[in-house]
Amino acid sequence: MPDLLLYFSTAAAWLLLSALAWRGARPALAAGEAASLPDARLETAFVPIALVLNGMLLYRSVVHADGLDLSVGNGVAMLVWLTVLIYWLAGLAFRGLGAILGLMAPIAFCGVVLQASVMHVHHVVNYGGDPLFALHFAIAMLAYALFFVATVHALVMLAEEKWLHRGVLPPFIRTLPPLLEMEALLFRILLAAFVLLTLTVVSGLFFSEELFGKPFRFTHKNVFAIVSWFIFGGLLAGHWLRGWRGRTAVWWTLAGFIALLLAYVGSKAVLELILKRGLTSP
Repeated sequence: MPDLLLYFSTAAAWLLLSALAWRGARPALAAGEAASLPDARLETAFVPIALVLNGMLLYRSVVHADGLDLSVGNGVAMLVWLTVLIYWLAGLAFRGLGAILGLMAPIAFCGVVLQASVMHVHHVVNYGGDPLFALHFAIAMLAYALFFVATVHALVMLAEEKWLHRGVLPPFIRTLPPLLEMEALLFRILLAAFVLLTLTVVSGLFFSEELFGKPFRFTHKNVFAIVSWFIFGGLLAGHWLRGWRGRTAVWWTLAGFIALLLAYVGSKAVLELILKRGLTSP
């Protein structure tokens, strides 16, 4: 499939899912009108189709004969795609979480649009098939995606709490698990993501020469990654030792994700789009 057709098909699939999600969240439905069953079935069927199309697009954009194109557009698109994939899989295991896919569809659409708008920017990393580099990169992307999931989860918890106080729940909120169950799931996600981020930071610290061909340095990216590690570690420690929860957990999660976003996306955007320079590591 030609690249432009693949871009258009992927964007159209996410746009359709966004429209279905918006239709299901209309004020009339919030007042008690039942959701349309055909719309729900169509949305359920289209999510895996959109994921497959987006996965094909990422493979065509990222994988090259001489390495991996880890430009800012591809990096953001991979992060969003992994996040949607995790939520889709979680929706199969936890009843009610599938409703959050309606929030992720517009974000996935924006990710495809961003990827298409900066398709002229390339940053090909030639890792020579090194399994250590591939493992480091996979763990790092999964950690970032899980923290993205945790951030979306935290924002949804804020919305759920707000609507509970109002006493009138929209269909999207009504299908979610109870707030306490959502909070327990948030800390499970944070713990899994923190373990993966720890592996990413440790491997970068001690195996930088083997991974990237040069000693570890305190660059902008590395500093913000370590800052985010301390923020998330502090949140988990505060939860276990001091009982932190609710809005405290939400704000700490948002602060840690912003630091992580500055570490990965911020540095790539500045160097590639503003300074027109490539990065030396993923």
